[in-house]
Amino acid sequence: MNKIIVSITGASGAIYAKCLLDSLVQMKDQYEAVGVIMSDNAKIVWETELGNNNYANYPFTFYAKNDFNAPFASGSAQYNIMIAVPCSMGMLGRIASGVSDDLCTRAADVILKERRKLILVARETPYNLIHIKNMETVTLAGGIICPATPSFYSKPQTIEEVAYTVVHRILDLAGLNAKGYRWGSKI
Repeated sequence: MNKIIVSITGASGAIYAKCLLDSLVQMKDQYEAVGVIMSDNAKIVWETELGNNNYANYPFTFYAKNDFNAPFASGSAQYNIMIAVPCSMGMLGRIASGVSDDLCTRAADVILKERRKLILVARETPYNLIHIKNMETVTLAGGIICPATPSFYSKPQTIEEVAYTVVHRILDLAGLNAKGYRWGSKI
């Protein structure tokens, strides 16, 4: 059974994190545990972009960014999926450099060293060469870079529907059974 880490950084794109958490609530038969790390900046961005602090209402275990006693700070806890959404370029750079100075970077380090699934939902535009090289480094180490780039062939009508085009892709990459629009499906 899956054990999932969700890291929410301070990059713009709180709606992606919200839609992911909403989806995970609906998919509780596909995982044993969900641990969430949310930076202080992520809380500010969520409140600014979404106009609420509903992140506190999710039925998941939240961990402080420096809580190295969290189970997924060790590979022995067998968390097998980590999703950083949205993933700031600073966080991506620290992960690419092997810096494990907080719980998010430590968890990513553990996921990579254990050869488990790390999905970084990069939320920046444009990319500079440092970003691209950091993405290459993470990819070569076994991580997956999934830019927060929505698709439009499902003809989304709301901003949430647009965000879900990315979230459904994230869930697919994580190996979870996501129910979303598939290319060639009827709308």
